[in-house]
Amino acid sequence: MSSPESVPDAVQGSVGPAGAAIAVLDAEGAVVGWSQAAERLVGYSAAEVVGRPAAVMLLFAGDVAGASAFAERCRARGGWSGLAALRHRDGRRLDVSLRVSRLSGQDGRAHWLISATDMAAVPSWAANGLVLESLLTQAPIGIIVRDLDLRCTWVNDTLERQDGIPREQRLGRRLTETLPGVAEAEAAERVMRQVLNSGTPAIDLEFRAWLPAGRRRESAFSVSSFRLEDADGHPLGVCSMWVDITGRERARERLAILSEASTRIGSTLDVMRTGQELADLAVPLLADFVAVDLAESVPLGEEPLARLGPMGERIPVFRRAGLASIHPGAPEAVCARGEAVFVPPASPYARVLFSGKSYLEPVLDTSPGTWLDQDPARAQKFHATGIHSWMIVPIHARGTVLGVAVFVRTEDPVPFEQDDLVLAEELVSRAALSLDNANRYTRERTAALALQRNLLPQRLSGGSAVEVASRYLPADIHRGVGGDWFDVIPLSGARVALVVGDVVGHGINAAATMGRLRTAVRTLADMDLPPDELLAHLDDLIIRLIEEDTDAKGLATAVVGATCLYAVYDPVTRRCTMARAGHPPPAIIDPHGQVTFPDLPAGTPLGLGLAPFAFQAVELELPEGSVLAFYTDGLVETRDQDIDAGMHCLATVLAHPRLPLEDLGSTVVDTLPTRAPSDDVTLLLARTRTLSPDQVVSWDLPSDPAVVSTARSLAIRQLTKWGLEDLATTTELIVSELVTNAVRHGTGPVRLRLIRHQVLTCEVSDTSNSLPRLRHARTTDEGGRGLFLVAQLSHRRGTRYTPDGKTVWAEQELTPPVQQ
Repeated sequence: MSSPESVPDAVQGSVGPAGAAIAVLDAEGAVVGWSQAAERLVGYSAAEVVGRPAAVMLLFAGDVAGASAFAERCRARGGWSGLAALRHRDGRRLDVSLRVSRLSGQDGRAHWLISATDMAAVPSWAANGLVLESLLTQAPIGIIVRDLDLRCTWVNDTLERQDGIPREQRLGRRLTETLPGVAEAEAAERVMRQVLNSGTPAIDLEFRAWLPAGRRRESAFSVSSFRLEDADGHPLGVCSMWVDITGRERARERLAILSEASTRIGSTLDVMRTGQELADLAVPLLADFVAVDLAESVPLGEEPLARLGPMGERIPVFRRAGLASIHPGAPEAVCARGEAVFVPPASPYARVLFSGKSYLEPVLDTSPGTWLDQDPARAQKFHATGIHSWMIVPIHARGTVLGVAVFVRTEDPVPFEQDDLVLAEELVSRAALSLDNANRYTRERTAALALQRNLLPQRLSGGSAVEVASRYLPADIHRGVGGDWFDVIPLSGARVALVVGDVVGHGINAAATMGRLRTAVRTLADMDLPPDELLAHLDDLIIRLIEEDTDAKGLATAVVGATCLYAVYDPVTRRCTMARAGHPPPAIIDPHGQVTFPDLPAGTPLGLGLAPFAFQAVELELPEGSVLAFYTDGLVETRDQDIDAGMHCLATVLAHPRLPLEDLGSTVVDTLPTRAPSDDVTLLLARTRTLSPDQVVSWDLPSDPAVVSTARSLAIRQLTKWGLEDLATTTELIVSELVTNAVRHGTGPVRLRLIRHQVLTCEVSDTSNSLPRLRHARTTDEGGRGLFLVAQLSHRRGTRYTPDGKTVWAEQELTPPVQQ
């Protein structure tokens, strides 16, 4: 066969239709066999072509480069068939149906059998069949024909390229024999059998399987099958068309994952929870194990890392926020959720942090000499759990580094690819925005909580007037910090002021406004204003705040408004005067457990500008041991319960006046309808006390200068009875100056009162409304030093208006303190 001059007709008939031109080429493409039909077709004799390259003589237009590429395709596929153009000896073009088949010679070298049929000489019916076969061969979709036993009789090259199954492994075999043990193959055969029996086509059925030929991923195909019939309608077999939809399915899966991410990631404003949501979503949809590590400052609500220095500098500390694995207990993890994460300087972790770019290692290199030598704990985990592929994606938002997300595969044999990295980056970018929002919220809420707690009283003391206890619960994480506040303010004459308020809104602005109002209330309380007047002044203050926060267009930049309840209790008279500004009324529990809500005019919320007619004070006389309960609406009002029902529930719980106040406060808070209130909850409890008659003494004196000496004597005699002789000298001077001023500048009778409680209070009252003014007398002045001396000798001093005039008072500390 090395140099034949012709090809026998038997060979010709076996490779092509009758009359087909036959030629044999060696492995290099030179002609080694030539039939008479070939000579008739192209005009070259055997002597002219044998031993010469066929492409040079026969290929139309002499496209040598194209001939080389064609030869490579034939070698790769083991043959080819279709329509082609040849060049006749006289130069004209010949359109032929060409078939190339591989042969093996005795020397073991590959030869090629070429069959060509002139399309011009083929009858129309035969030409149509050849054209049809050529079209099917070159079709961009996979086509396979099976006989009545579902064995493959014909297949085109496209299907082989799609699924990687060689033609010789498919011809003469059923699908279940080509892919043994694949459940999808058995299901596909059942469908083809139904098509063969019923004649009804099966359109666009999905076929998924792990295919041979080194495929690293499950493939997906859309398969449509129809029955082949002869002219009489008898079934001849089944033709199936396969369309590779793996890329489309993967794109659809990615879109489904991203859609799910939009609902599952960022459901709360908790950074640790958001990190865990990212890990839970990615396992097992993308990875077998995922860890989300955040910069340690992020969970604490501090500023994240704006930038990192060059490689080799100190690596920041990270904290594990998310952890998920297909294996129980996450054996791949080197640390648990919430623990600090060590980042080796020479690791891919550091490379990602410093570059800000993702890292993909499809096949993990765990050989000696890599960075894992510096991290034996992680190396041991890699070997023990079979980690073979991983990705590290930086988490950053608005130019700041928040952390990294690590994706690992152990059981899934398919290494990560570039498409997987793109999906991971998209997931992380969506989580990063939620993490950044959560981090910003955490910082604001932490600052607001710190501000609010610093503005609220750190230590409450009701002095001799009341025993106090308080409870404050900030709103749940979804609503943020509110503007609730409370206070207990000591007043002159052993009295005490009790106040509770609620600023509109939540967040740091509400906390700041609360601090301003609390400071204002303390300042106004020092002026000893009645409750209704104090609320009127507070209303004026909020109106000014609103004006300050109004922009050039007349729009308020912040909503400012508040409710407030202010009360003053006097342990000498056991009388309590209170007024409220749109705030819930207090609960009063008498010593027998009877709970009432006093008929106290509601007033309008602060900031409406309706004072001074918006607030009215009410005075009540309380038995000793009564309990006053001041609260905000968060304690008694919820979304599904109105305030009346809440007040009734509160009254039921408060009906235990003998309980210690701390225990009573805990009992009240434990009855909240939910453990996560939607508004701040504030509770202030005060149990009233009464000063005994031997702690208070008073004298009515005439408005006469001679009475000053009498007042001094009365005071010294009383101090002796109380055992306070050490205060006699200073008290004598204070009484002398205060009574002298009252006689000299006031009108009507003068009253002197001494009160011994935690301090010694000296009060002088007259009927004048003019306030005494502290003067700084010059050295040449003969008078004007009275109040200056009182200020120097007393611990506190002041003046307050009374219905009949005014009272000037001074307090001295007791040494040692008197035990009450």
